[in-house]
Amino acid sequence: MRSFQSLTRRIQQICISSGKSLQQKALNSGLPRLILSSIPASANLSQGSKRLRKRLSFREGVHPTIVIAITVISITSAFGQRFYNQPQLSVGKVSSQTIHAPADANVIDTKATEEKRKAARTIAVTVLMADSRINDQIHQDLQAAFGRGNTFRQLAGAYPFVDSKTLSAQTQRYLRKVEEGEWRGVLAALQEKAPIKQVPGKPAVPNFPKTPIANPAQGQAIAELQNYRRSGTPQNLAALLDKVTEARRLYAAAIATLKEPTTAQFGDLYDAAFLDLSDFDWEQLQLQITQVNDRILAQGISPGLPQSLLENAVNLQTQVGIAPELRAIAARLLLTTLQPNLIKDEEQSKLKAEQAAQEVQPEVISVRQGEVIVGAGQTITQREFVLLDSFNLSLRGTNWLGFITFGVVVSGAVVLFWFVDQRFHVKGLRNRDYVLVWLLTLTTPLLVTLGVPSTNLPAIGLLMGTFYGSTMALTLTGLLSGLLPMGMTIGVSHWLPSVAGGLLAAFFGGRLRSREELALLGVAVGLTQGVLFLILSVASGMVWYGLLGATAIYALLGLAWSIVAIGLSPYLENLFDLVTTIRLVELANPNRPLLKRLAAETPGTFQHTLFVATLAEAAARELGCNVELVRTGTLYHDIGKMHDPQGFIENQMGGPNKHDLINDPWKSAAIIRKHVTEGIVMARKARLPKVVQAFIPEHQGSMLISYFHHQAQQILQQDPTKSVNDDDFRYAGPAPQSRETGIVMVADSCEAALRSLKDATPEDALNMINKILRARWQDGQLAETGLTREEMDTIAQIFVQVWQQSNHQRIAYPKLTAK
Repeated sequence: MRSFQSLTRRIQQICISSGKSLQQKALNSGLPRLILSSIPASANLSQGSKRLRKRLSFREGVHPTIVIAITVISITSAFGQRFYNQPQLSVGKVSSQTIHAPADANVIDTKATEEKRKAARTIAVTVLMADSRINDQIHQDLQAAFGRGNTFRQLAGAYPFVDSKTLSAQTQRYLRKVEEGEWRGVLAALQEKAPIKQVPGKPAVPNFPKTPIANPAQGQAIAELQNYRRSGTPQNLAALLDKVTEARRLYAAAIATLKEPTTAQFGDLYDAAFLDLSDFDWEQLQLQITQVNDRILAQGISPGLPQSLLENAVNLQTQVGIAPELRAIAARLLLTTLQPNLIKDEEQSKLKAEQAAQEVQPEVISVRQGEVIVGAGQTITQREFVLLDSFNLSLRGTNWLGFITFGVVVSGAVVLFWFVDQRFHVKGLRNRDYVLVWLLTLTTPLLVTLGVPSTNLPAIGLLMGTFYGSTMALTLTGLLSGLLPMGMTIGVSHWLPSVAGGLLAAFFGGRLRSREELALLGVAVGLTQGVLFLILSVASGMVWYGLLGATAIYALLGLAWSIVAIGLSPYLENLFDLVTTIRLVELANPNRPLLKRLAAETPGTFQHTLFVATLAEAAARELGCNVELVRTGTLYHDIGKMHDPQGFIENQMGGPNKHDLINDPWKSAAIIRKHVTEGIVMARKARLPKVVQAFIPEHQGSMLISYFHHQAQQILQQDPTKSVNDDDFRYAGPAPQSRETGIVMVADSCEAALRSLKDATPEDALNMINKILRARWQDGQLAETGLTREEMDTIAQIFVQVWQQSNHQRIAYPKLTAK
């Protein structure tokens, strides 16, 4: 115990004798917080040390276990509403006693009614409609079949092949397809001179016994040819016979083509009788077949229609307007191309199903007073549960097992959030940050309880993203999305769109740099919610055009939550002392009052600030730090110099040095030190965020004001009666507590030295910067920043590069002489 007390007294002496902060002296040596808390408040501590002591006492005032327990219980209580009013006598449970109806009642069984309506939707008649694409395809197939017929007829040659006045159509048809033996008989008959016997009303028959007549058609053909011979010249008869011979050749070639395997497509639809049609008859047949096809398609062909029924329909339709001898060809063409053209009309079918569901009457359960609802030992059915619940006999109460299980899940979610916080925030969130996250979390079940049709997950995702980054926002939004359906009753069509909108807002919220970008993100969130709500509703069987109004409302709700988040953001930033990228950008605007004063009242300090900001920004960007925070903090780090601009050499503009006139290093050091305390006062009046205010004291840390300290040492040598206390020449601190403030400290230290270099080489500049950085490192000023020695080398290289860019050589222009 004595050793412990002596160690404590030793720490007090160290802190009192040196001007360094308690935070740097104690934490760097690995001392426990118990020792820090034992230091009396009356000790002469620096301002940063007092803040640390106050913060430690606040954090240790409430045990972490109590805080976690309160958090878990409050969140579990808010989200676990479905466990509060659960019936003990529910469907499937066994009743321990016989329960009678206390009164007459007619109770609507909503669940049974909904099941009936669901069944009505399922068995509703499907509405069919003609598919125009299938109809177009059938017409194309029919035209292709006609094209194959035309190709076949072209192979057989034109028909009739001569004028019907020369030879009748019947004779031409006979001569084209007559067998070779009969054709030779016709030619032989033409060689004889016998007269022709003509009997009125009968075909002309040559009257000679030498050439036998095979059939009347042959006799008809011989007679017509002999008549043509008598009326014409032998040359005309020879030409006619040549045409008949060519027609016979083409016809025979066409018939042979039908029998070839490669042209079987013709034989499937057409036969030899098809070639007996004239070109006019063929055109008429195509027109008639097209009309029959249109009539059948207009009536519709259902999927699954038996082929026999389709054939009967085609045969009936071809009996109107088509010659009997052509009906077989027409039927073959139609049956080859026709196919089912009716498809389900989704919208009309859903509308029909919904109409059928609405026509279902509610399922009403009637019971008389004293009638047994459920007997002892009987399993409770849906009907009995409805009656019990209507009479408040279902013994509703808290489901403690489910509630405790849900509390365990909530505990896991809290631990997971804390783990992510520790993983992505080196020093963790502040107490007030945890309070804000807790309050945002509790707003979600509150709004669901109030019956708001959409959860506020988009607003939470956007606020968390802008305040703490996308990772923390996605973590909280994802955890809340999982807890909602577990602990509360919420429909999928209301829950999932909000989850999608919240995750979208959380992902992009931490990446945006202006209010305008956030407004565009709100539009994207609204569209996401609306489209997803429409998709889920249509998938559940509802008619899409009946949901347009609800979809528009959901899209507007997503946009509204984004507007709410943007509107609340400035108030929450000030109330909880938060800094966002957007707020930092706004604070860095040179038109801000403090920055305008700084530029007007201390122009030299303002130029110094701009160069320090350039150095610090470049280093922060290279090391992956918060560049916006570094720039904003740098712009405000020296605002305290406005209390006495002439006390700093950069504002003297070549005039007399104020400190030469004072000729007192103690007073001069006090003036220099005062720019920190005055800067903090100005920053507080301007309501700057504390993380920005931290740059004012931490950029100087607890460094020694060496110039005036050296003057005091010289005076001490001349006047031994005086004493020099190092605390009078040190800044109050604390030392830099973050990488960002550490970077600004070294940039501020190197700025004047770099400006003083004129003709130095980059190696000279690098050596000088390394000396400054080494001095800061050895003095312990960077011990709590988290910066490493390797990063010090990187910072030095970056500073040299920036110095070279700002001090590049220029062309020497020739002097102009006046004329």
